Amino acid sequence: MKAARKVLAGLALSAMLLPAGAFAAEKNISDWLTISGDYRFRVDSLKAETQAYVNFQDPGFQGWIGGVMGGTVNPMTTPPPASSFEAARKDKNETVYTNRFGLNLKAKVMQNVTFNGRLLMYKDFGSQTGDATLNGYFADRSQLMDGTAGHVPGDGQLTVDQAYVTINNILNQPIWFSVGRRPSTNGLPTHLRLNNDRPGVGGVAGILVDYAYDGMTLGYAPDIDAMPGAYAKLCYGRGFQKSYSNTTDTVKNMDMAGVVVVPYDTDPLTIHMQVNRGMNIIDNPNAASVNLGDIDQAGLTVMSTLKTGGESRLNLFGSLAGSKSHPNDKTAMGNQSPFGLMYTATAFGGTGKESKTGEAIYLGARFDLPSKTKIGFEFNHGSKNWIGFLPAGDDMITSKLGTRGNVYEGYVIQELNYAPISSEKAKTFVKVGYQYYQFEYTGSNNWVGGSEKISDVSATNPFDAQIFAPVKNAQDLYATLEVKF
Repeated sequence: MKAARKVLAGLALSAMLLPAGAFAAEKNISDWLTISGDYRFRVDSLKAETQAYVNFQDPGFQGWIGGVMGGTVNPMTTPPPASSFEAARKDKNETVYTNRFGLNLKAKVMQNVTFNGRLLMYKDFGSQTGDATLNGYFADRSQLMDGTAGHVPGDGQLTVDQAYVTINNILNQPIWFSVGRRPSTNGLPTHLRLNNDRPGVGGVAGILVDYAYDGMTLGYAPDIDAMPGAYAKLCYGRGFQKSYSNTTDTVKNMDMAGVVVVPYDTDPLTIHMQVNRGMNIIDNPNAASVNLGDIDQAGLTVMSTLKTGGESRLNLFGSLAGSKSHPNDKTAMGNQSPFGLMYTATAFGGTGKESKTGEAIYLGARFDLPSKTKIGFEFNHGSKNWIGFLPAGDDMITSKLGTRGNVYEGYVIQELNYAPISSEKAKTFVKVGYQYYQFEYTGSNNWVGGSEKISDVSATNPFDAQIFAPVKNAQDLYATLEVKF
């Protein structure tokens, strides 16, 4: 009995010391944790036509050019090996099947503090390598990178695509701070063709950035009657972390800083402006040997959703963007190549170190019918020296918004008219689409090396060697079955 009285007394004392409400009824997990996800089955039929060229990446050519640059090989008397010369090709992969699975977690941690996470898996059928879609044509599809894991078919492992904490209402003002692995992919207006919800204040301009990076944001959303939905934010991210310091480590961290200003954000009208600077750009995300300089970007996106009668809606958008490179005197592969930031050395037929300016435009429309049918068409064009940070774009051939040339895409989405069960936003749909790429210049989605008109690429001159095969045109006929829950 004495022991029991001591236990009761201890419990009573603990109750007095605990804060009010500590013994309140336990919350249901659904009160603070939201789980959602998506699955996509996709089939693609791919075709590409290349120009004849000299292959810089051929091992024999690498040895030859190393000797030329080192002064041990005379290019006038010793030509490169025959393996360096690539004939024009018409390549195709008639059926590529892929699985993609995503799992989203949102936790209300405490008042004004939330956590968001997304796990992602993406793989080819019957493969754990991604070789079926990692082609040798473009830099963004030549290898898996930190920022493309889960966005480009790979090894099938479940990877952390997003993981960030957001603190709202700082100083009792409409200010927020967020840090972690950012929601920096599938930005507006690319969400329309993906049949996703519109990105929130954490989103980015899809024409400028489509890459999963780690960083932080400080934002402000004033309540102004004349500017509904307005907000602005400062963004910072790290795209490459150098190794633990040692005396031979000469590669600096690659960082990005940006400013987003959205003066108007409603269904009838959204205006999104963004400016970025990429600093200390590296030559290869997986084997960085040198920093090549900086790249500036600026973009404007305008979107509108119009009711056209009944439940029909017309979504319209237009994006304009520009880029400008600021190269230094260093070239890729630890200065063992003639390729710098957006330029090629004059000895190899390029313009040498020179700041290059590029432009891009992205236009589109999607008509939503009462039958839950959505019909869309998009067009984008990139100039000779256009470059965006877009390797995670949701395209098989190459990220279309980084194309130096034209891309035409049409698609039809049909949602199944079933009642949702898992959540109000649950949906299942099929999508059929077609992309036609018309490349005008080399180097799409690649900031290493100069750009050249594809019709001018030499098939015999070793000093016009190309890092990647110059593709003249490409096609992708695709279909998906997607479930969002």
